[in-house]
Amino acid sequence: MKVLDRILSRSAYSAEIDLPLEQIDIEEWLFSLPEAEYLRCCPPDHIAAGVTTTDDGRRMSINVEMIGTGLVVQHYVCEEAGPAYVRMNSISDVFTANGRTQVNVVWELIAEAIEGGRTRYTNRVTAHPTDVFMDFLEAHQLSYEAAAAARQDSGGDHNRRETPLFAASIARRAKARAVQSAA
Repeated sequence: MKVLDRILSRSAYSAEIDLPLEQIDIEEWLFSLPEAEYLRCCPPDHIAAGVTTTDDGRRMSINVEMIGTGLVVQHYVCEEAGPAYVRMNSISDVFTANGRTQVNVVWELIAEAIEGGRTRYTNRVTAHPTDVFMDFLEAHQLSYEAAAAARQDSGGDHNRRETPLFAASIARRAKARAVQSAA
């Protein structure tokens, strides 16, 4: 099995937004998210955030957060973006007690219409090992299974806590945009 075919961890959590899908714009929210708002979306884990571009002009979101005991610097490059779906891909630096390694993280932000003029927001995060990660495990005589279990526990817990706060932030941004357009 190729390293990129392996799943290190996967989680998806959903939260409802009391607004219709037509008012939601995940792409606009993500790429205009102030750092202070990002910090409110998973305290104390979220540490810093910013938006930039790659050398070839693709949009990026840089997020710094604690996931379990690892300090993670995520370099999310936008692969697909629209009001109801955004897919970001990052080769993330992870700083652990054993040193620095890297994982490949795919972050999907999904909005779908549900009954009653409401929206379901789903935050899906899938982590894959990189060659650097596999070499790190070997160098420190750590088992892949133990690393995957730890990542699943900590990543799942983090996602569970941030998803409803992301949904609330997306709703606040949609309401603020509605007020601005009405003015």
